[in-house]
Amino acid sequence: MRAVICPSLGDETGLRTEEVAPPAMIAGGVRIAIAAAGVNFADGLVIAGRYQEKLEPPFIPGFEVAGTVIETAPDVTGFTAGDRVMAVVDSGGFAEQVVARATDTHRLPDRMDWATAAGFPIVYGTSHHSLAARAALKAGETLLVLGAAGGVGLTAVEIGRALGATVIASAGGPAKTEVARAHGAHAVIDYREEPLRDRVKALTGGKGADVVYDPVGGDLFDQALRSLAPAGRLLAIGFASGAIPQIPANILLVKNLSVIGYHWGAYRRLDPAGLADSFRQLLGWFDQGLLSPIVSRTLPLDRAAEAIGLLKSRQASGKLVLTV
Repeated sequence: MRAVICPSLGDETGLRTEEVAPPAMIAGGVRIAIAAAGVNFADGLVIAGRYQEKLEPPFIPGFEVAGTVIETAPDVTGFTAGDRVMAVVDSGGFAEQVVARATDTHRLPDRMDWATAAGFPIVYGTSHHSLAARAALKAGETLLVLGAAGGVGLTAVEIGRALGATVIASAGGPAKTEVARAHGAHAVIDYREEPLRDRVKALTGGKGADVVYDPVGGDLFDQALRSLAPAGRLLAIGFASGAIPQIPANILLVKNLSVIGYHWGAYRRLDPAGLADSFRQLLGWFDQGLLSPIVSRTLPLDRAAEAIGLLKSRQASGKLVLTV
């Protein structure tokens, strides 16, 4: 089968496409003929050896796929050959085949196409489970989303609205703020032109946001922390800016704030039942038309390096997907 190989740790320019043997079946496994694979900011971190879960080269990157089941392990009863599915894997997604755990595999709604499915699991899974289960976002609360036009940020805008929150979306430039508004944001902030803290204060009548969803880090993290209402919660999702912020503990104490670190992948083992419930909710919302995933661009498998580079430079709105 064809696969994208990371032969040594470094940047994405070292990736190459080769013919390799298909992966071996595992207990509880589902073999999938991949039609499309989602590209994530974390793919660049894995290739550079900077992700929290390190892989030893050579390896095939790629965390999420969509395709057709072609084989199941003898102990798997929930799937059969021919099923259209999406799945999350530890690695191996940038290839023509992958073996995923059945617990990480989900049958697709009839109207979900391959590209949409490939870009769905991680970004929507991250936003729904973090907001609903970890931050306990409630109807009537105010949610501030940073990086709101990015692949994961847009999902937080949609899910915050679906959960009944008032959503303030922060993004850089009018084109990106309008994308966030089109996906349900009640108000938008162009952080390049407007002081984030002042605008949040004005939009909330001086109270501040109840929950902040932050996949960006850096200076925006500091501004957002100071934009929280008393007893507010900040979800640290990632550091797309490249800068990992330091938290001033005195602010947490004075305002009774919580900063919540969130790594969605860990919950695949910590709470698989909780993630299964999350996916049932998400796929139900998709069928009801409450979610409108954006795939901003598709590229062929052998252009994986280009796709990762676009994400690293923050040039993409919505998801990037590789077609196989």
